[in-house]
Amino acid sequence: MLQNKKTYHHRDLRAALIEAGIAELEEKGLENVSLRSIATRVGVSHTAPKNHFDGLRGLLTAIATVGYQRHAAEMQRGVEHAPPGKARLHAAGNGYIRFAMENSELFKLMFSSALCDVDDPDLKHAASQSYDVLRGVAHGLEWDKATAPGSPWRTEWMLWSMVHGYTMLLIEKQIQKNDDGSPVFDIEGIIPDFSFRPDAFETRPEPFLGHDTVDLFKSPHELVPPNCHTVPTQKSEISRE
Repeated sequence: MLQNKKTYHHRDLRAALIEAGIAELEEKGLENVSLRSIATRVGVSHTAPKNHFDGLRGLLTAIATVGYQRHAAEMQRGVEHAPPGKARLHAAGNGYIRFAMENSELFKLMFSSALCDVDDPDLKHAASQSYDVLRGVAHGLEWDKATAPGSPWRTEWMLWSMVHGYTMLLIEKQIQKNDDGSPVFDIEGIIPDFSFRPDAFETRPEPFLGHDTVDLFKSPHELVPPNCHTVPTQKSEISRE
């Protein structure tokens, strides 16, 4: 007996497959996701995803793209209502952590250059939006390397390393959490009590140009931040159909 299959508009099916993929990730874990299981969840033929994505890698790349968009929105949500300086830095950092803890498998996928096509333009653009929130809250931060060669990269990467490292320790269950699963400390309880240049609140970082390579020892005003959270590595073949 033939199974009833749902019918979708072309664009609607693509979106439905992405949402089903996110749900599969969180329920089953990154290592157990397949094109077939996602198609089954949506209620379409197991070959249907191939009409929209270049195999599982293509679908995972699209899922990671949506992840970055939501990641940026979660950070920006708190920043928009906070005064400049420390409050915005803390709001963005806590949004970073909150998103990762609520979407831990999706978050891991977003940073997997082995499973995603890091050269995909949509993924690059979405990742740059997420990074741009970090750039904004790092702008004008005072510390001992704020004017050293390689700044503002040094400042942005320093903050990113702190927030991302703390986040990964939390979602990989390497450090203690509260009984309800929330962090014992918000980000303001972890990072140093930074100050900001007075003029930082009157200016914004330079436009995000997204160069893949840069001379880190140029003067600070000549530098541009990276275009993607992920770091390209040799691509692995994914055959979980």
